[in-house]
Amino acid sequence: MKFSKLSLALLAIQLVLVSSVAGKYLFDRLVCPRVWTRAAAYDPSLPMRGRYLSLQLTVDGCQSTLPSAKLATFPRNVDGTTKPNGFSIHSPFSVRFPAKLQAQGGKLTAIRLQDPETSSAGETVVALPGSSCAEMRLESPVNFYIAEKAASPVPLQPGQELWIEVTVPRKGPPRPIQLALKDNGAWKPLAFQ
Repeated sequence: MKFSKLSLALLAIQLVLVSSVAGKYLFDRLVCPRVWTRAAAYDPSLPMRGRYLSLQLTVDGCQSTLPSAKLATFPRNVDGTTKPNGFSIHSPFSVRFPAKLQAQGGKLTAIRLQDPETSSAGETVVALPGSSCAEMRLESPVNFYIAEKAASPVPLQPGQELWIEVTVPRKGPPRPIQLALKDNGAWKPLAFQ
C-alpha cells in the first residue's frame, strides 16, 4: 500500500494538533495548582460513547459576594455581631453568578466577577436556597472517564462522599485528575485500570 504525500502531510498535521493539546494539559498539570473538592455524580446525558461520570463540583464561595446583599443571611452572635463563618443563601430560587476559580487553603474557591466585561471569562457558580456559602456548586459538570471494565463508584452508600482532585487553570473549567471515596472518615483513592 502506498501513501501519497498529501495523506502523510495530513497525518503529520493531525499528530501535531493532538500532541499540542496533550502537551498543554500536561503542562497545566505540572504548573497549575491542584486541589481536592467534593463532587456529586449524576446521570450524564451526552451522546458520547464510553463510560464516564458527570460530576458537579463543590466550591467555597465564602470569600465572594453575591449579586445582592439581600440574598445572604449572616449568622449572628448574641450581641448582634456577625460570625466570621460565612453566610447562607436566603433566596427562594437558586442564585447564579460568574466567578473566577482559585485554589486557596486546600479548597476550590469562587470569587464573583463583578465586571460585566470579564464575567464571560469566568465559570458559572450556583448557590442553592438555604445552603452554606461553602457548599456552592459549579453549574457546568466535569466529566471523568473510566475504563469499560472498572467498577463505578456510584451509587454511593450512606456515609460515603465522592471527592475529585482537579487542576485549576487560569482560564476555563477545572480539569480532573483522580477520584477518591471518603467512607465514614476513611480516605480511599480510586484506581480505574
